[in-house]
Amino acid sequence: MNAMQFSQTGGPDVLEVVDIDRPEPAPGQVRIRVAASAYNAADGGMRAGFLPIPIQLPHVPGYDVSGHVDAVGAGVTDLAVNDAVIAFLPMESDGGAAEFVLAPADAVVAAPTSVPLADAAALPSVALTAWQALFDDGRLEPGQRVLIVGAGGVVGKYAVQLAKRAGIHVIATASPRSVDAVRAAGADQIIDHTATDVLGAIDGRVDVLLNLAPIEPELFEAYVGAVADGGAVVSTTAFMATPGDEARGVRAATVFVRRDRDRLAELVRLVDEGALTVEVTRRIPLAELPALHAEAAESGIAGKVIVLP
Repeated sequence: MNAMQFSQTGGPDVLEVVDIDRPEPAPGQVRIRVAASAYNAADGGMRAGFLPIPIQLPHVPGYDVSGHVDAVGAGVTDLAVNDAVIAFLPMESDGGAAEFVLAPADAVVAAPTSVPLADAAALPSVALTAWQALFDDGRLEPGQRVLIVGAGGVVGKYAVQLAKRAGIHVIATASPRSVDAVRAAGADQIIDHTATDVLGAIDGRVDVLLNLAPIEPELFEAYVGAVADGGAVVSTTAFMATPGDEARGVRAATVFVRRDRDRLAELVRLVDEGALTVEVTRRIPLAELPALHAEAAESGIAGKVIVLP
């Protein structure tokens, strides 16, 4: 089968299309015939070698995937051949930038029926990140207030939608290019951080500050002042420390997305109910994945890109 892999860490040029054997599912696994995988920034970090995720080389990237079950390993009873599915694959294992991929059965759920199967690859890890940041790590409850910094990104728009659905007042920062999208996601107040003093624009304190942007540490520290006593600061930017304020009981938590089959199934249900929108901005063939990695390294990627095998 065709797969995109790298045999050494480095720049995007280490990625190459190769012909490798189709994998066979072990007990507790299924094999998925890939409809699409999704590009995530962590894919670039693993390829470059600076993320401490214990991959084995050669490695196939793409830990978000959609497709049809193609084969079922021993002991798997709740999935069957031809089931349309999505999965958040273990990040250290080979991913979905290939024609076929193996997945632990407990990472796989039925795909949403209201969006194209290929586009559904855009959902798993980013939607799980948003949920876990808000409700598991942030412990937000209905009627509370959240400040989402960097709401215009992929995780941010899921976070806005999920928070609003839970009855939370959402204050969001966004750049001019993403203001309309953040407004459509349901934010109550949008602050253009390129033109406005964020702290000065907030009316009262928030219960949770969720940071999704690579802001300067000094600015991050300043934003903690917007959090009420006993609140929380939650961040997905694992490359820098998440600040809190122990004197005021403001705790700090850094999000490392966790596989959660039940929660992923719940997110699929919300998509099919129309309560959660799956956004795909680009679809590219497998052969263009090195160019996408190069673009991401140079200027970043706006929106969600899925990769077709």
